[in-house]
Amino acid sequence: MSVVVSHGRATMKSGAASADNRCMPVPPTGEPPPRKPLRALFVEDCEADAAILLRELRRGGYDVSFLRVQTADALRGALNTSSWDVVLSDYSMPSFSAPAALAIVRDIKPDLPFMIVSGTIGEETAVSALKAGACDFLVKGRLARFLPALERELREVELRAERARAQATLEDQLRQAQKMEAIGQLAGGIAHDFNNLLTAILGYGELLTEQIGPDKPMGRDLREITAAAERAASLTRQLLAFSRKQVLTMSAVDVNAIVRNLEAMLRRLIGERVKIKTILDDRLPPVMADATQIEQVIMNLCVNARDAMPAGGTVTIRTQFATEDPTRCKSGSAGVVSLAVTDTGTGIPPELTSKIFEPFFTTKERGHGTGLGLAAVHGIVAQFGGSIAVDSTLGEGTTFQIWLPASEATVSASVRQMDDAKPVGGETILLVEDEPGVRSFVRLALQRFGYQVVEAESAEVALDILPKLDRRIDLLLSDVVLQGMGGRELAAQVKELSPTSRVLFMSGYSEKVANPDGFLDPDVSVLEKPFTSRALLVKIRKVLDESLTPAR
Repeated sequence: MSVVVSHGRATMKSGAASADNRCMPVPPTGEPPPRKPLRALFVEDCEADAAILLRELRRGGYDVSFLRVQTADALRGALNTSSWDVVLSDYSMPSFSAPAALAIVRDIKPDLPFMIVSGTIGEETAVSALKAGACDFLVKGRLARFLPALERELREVELRAERARAQATLEDQLRQAQKMEAIGQLAGGIAHDFNNLLTAILGYGELLTEQIGPDKPMGRDLREITAAAERAASLTRQLLAFSRKQVLTMSAVDVNAIVRNLEAMLRRLIGERVKIKTILDDRLPPVMADATQIEQVIMNLCVNARDAMPAGGTVTIRTQFATEDPTRCKSGSAGVVSLAVTDTGTGIPPELTSKIFEPFFTTKERGHGTGLGLAAVHGIVAQFGGSIAVDSTLGEGTTFQIWLPASEATVSASVRQMDDAKPVGGETILLVEDEPGVRSFVRLALQRFGYQVVEAESAEVALDILPKLDRRIDLLLSDVVLQGMGGRELAAQVKELSPTSRVLFMSGYSEKVANPDGFLDPDVSVLEKPFTSRALLVKIRKVLDESLTPAR
């Protein structure tokens, strides 16, 4: 059976009539079963010549669906209504030609292989056809090259398709990275401004509560204001974690110890209906990380697991050590530490797994989720040089698995916690802060506990004041992000003028104080915004006392 198109209309030989251009499969003819499907479009006025090519294709193991056309309109119709793997064209026909057919094909389907199979013609004509975009030129009656040439062209098409898919994937990844970077910059900027406002709200709320008394009606109101500010501060921390701009204090951390220390709090956090199971690898080496941020990661994942099990279930926290890195995280020679949190909940639909780490994406009801928890987890893990993956089955549960580079460093001893009393002092502090509310609160808190405060609204003003002072500056307390000269540049100049002065930065935004990897340098002390007066006084006392400790 073959299809002949004459004057743009298709009819099927073998007696069955049709008025459309649908491809018709070649029936079996006793030859070996075809293995490879092929959709071939013939531009040919001779049915016998088309039959020869069909025999060659079947001999090559192709299961051929084909259509034969011999006019420009019929060719356009076939290209626009069906998908084809190859066009096989005669060179010269009574009312059509290969160059004209090639122009139509390149206009409608630029990447479709176009091969000319014709009688003997001159070399110059063949070269012209190849230059015009034909893939090959074969002579009828000498078809030894026909199948190898076709297979070559089909491979080229597949390679081009693979490259196009890879390019599309890279472009999607680039667009996603650019979108996340833009959101991260916005989130970081918003968090910086909010942290200044929240520092003033939390600080003055704490000072007023102490003056009025916590048991008075107004004291209870102030506690509500403070609680709301603390919730807002938690949101800004998640924004900074997602955008990888939070302040990090890196040290060798024992992940098992963090899990054990958190277990009691996690049981209270996720409720009685959810059981917690821990499986901890005793061989686990430390990782270089910020312990507070690792705690945040575990808590966010456990809360997420709880929400996925409204009727109750089990959360399993597992740690493992691997000498070989199954991920792309920066493992080095020490191997990787795996931290996995598994729930027995509802699971995540496959179409959503690619979105769950995007900021503000949530499947929870309005008012029950910010969409920042998993985004923050992803940002924290990435900043530690690790990677995270999710494996979920609907109705069975979800596993979030994190890999972090293992470290050969030794876990340091726990830092002694100071008592509840606010430490006092009499040293002189140069306070540099361009946010009036924060500057006023900090000055008031420091003066109430005995410190002498010299304040400036900018680095330039501070440098103008410093040479005129009649006493030594014991500590420079400066915001990192200032109008004009930044905090780090100010600190360098202050150290030149007063080498014995200590430096403490205030910041809720690490980009200007951290090194290029986002980590704090060993000689940098930072008080993270927003903070309370107690946190401020404890940190200042710690930094000042370090200057009195003799070097070993």
